Amino acid sequence: MKSLVVEDEFLNRKVLSLLLDPYGTVDVAVSGAEAREAFRLALEEGAPYDLICLDIGLPDVDGQQLLREIREVEEARGVLPHEAARVLMVTSQGDIDNVRRAFANECDGYLVKPVDRDSFEAQLREVGLSL
Repeated sequence: MKSLVVEDEFLNRKVLSLLLDPYGTVDVAVSGAEAREAFRLALEEGAPYDLICLDIGLPDVDGQQLLREIREVEEARGVLPHEAARVLMVTSQGDIDNVRRAFANECDGYLVKPVDRDSFEAQLREVGLSL
């Protein structure tokens, strides 16, 4: 599995990377701009991400907006829904408005920080990405 962690906080990046390490390749982006570039390059190389863990509170872009952009790029490139990246919102923003917006923007799962191994692995199973 190829994963992208989009998170501006070092400790959260580290935790998510460690949780994903047993599953395969893990790339990290600390901003929306880096995430866009990593996502674009992966598509162009024919090796798209299977999973994107996306924070809402990024310094340069709202994670909700970035999620919409990811889905728009996939649609424009003809990526079928079953081939699209699974996107887990991993954020400290657990209010119902953000949760609803994320699912309206086509996220696949939602985790509120701090994330533990059990809840993370449960989300992976729920979206069909478990060992």
